[in-house]
Amino acid sequence: MSTTTNTSTPAVAAPNSVLRVPPASPAAAAAYFGASLAFHADVSDVASALAADGDPGFVVIDSRSTASWDQGHVPGAIHLPTALIPQQAEQLLDKSVPVVTYCWGPGCNGATRAALALAELGFQVKEMLGGFEYWAREGFEFETWEGSERRAPDPLTAPEDAEDCGC
Repeated sequence: MSTTTNTSTPAVAAPNSVLRVPPASPAAAAAYFGASLAFHADVSDVASALAADGDPGFVVIDSRSTASWDQGHVPGAIHLPTALIPQQAEQLLDKSVPVVTYCWGPGCNGATRAALALAELGFQVKEMLGGFEYWAREGFEFETWEGSERRAPDPLTAPEDAEDCGC
C-alpha cells in the first residue's frame, strides 16, 4: 500500500478582498500604467490643452448620435458617430494628427469602440476618460444646438478653489 505525504504549503487567507489577488510587480505595474497613459487622456488635460494658445496637436471626436451632439459637445470637437467612422474618417481626419475620442461617460464604451475603429484605419488615438459627462461636471464650457453653456463644477469631480486637482 502506497502512502503520500502532503508537502504543499497550506493556503494562507488574504487579509482582505483587496489583497486576495496580490499586486503586480513594480515592473509589471509600470508597464501597465505607462501603457494606460498612452491610450487615455482625462477631461482636465484635454480641456487644458484646448484652452492653451496654439494648436493642441490633436483633434477631438465626439462619437455620439446627432441628438446627443445637439444636447452638448466639447467646443471644437468633430462630430463623427462611431458607425460612420469607416466611411468618413479618412475624409475628415489627417492620419498624422492624433485623435481623442469621447462618448457619454464612464458608463459608456462608445469612445472605446470609436477609438478601436480609428486605430484599425491607421489613426493614432486616445480615449478621453469621463466623456462628455465629466466634461460638463468639471465645469468646462460646452456647446449645444442653442449656444454655449457652462455648469458649476461638481465638487466630487473637480476642486472648488483651484485651477486643477494637482495630480
